[in-house]
Amino acid sequence: MCADRIIRRFAGVFVMLSVALGAFVNPWWYAFTAFVGFNLVQSSFTNFCPLEKILARVGFPGCATR
Repeated sequence: MCADRIIRRFAGVFVMLSVALGAFVNPWWYAFTAFVGFNLVQSSFTNFCPLEKILARVGFPGCATR
């Protein structure tokens, strides 16, 4: 399980990066922004976060497998 602030930090960076890429590279990057938003909403209902599982599996500091 990861601390909530780690997940929020990753989500914020992903959103800012994908918005910048959408504005300056290709508008299809906005689809990634929508994907991140969708995952945030679904995790608030289901308490399942794919990023949390990935970070725990690769041994990210502050994250542990359950």
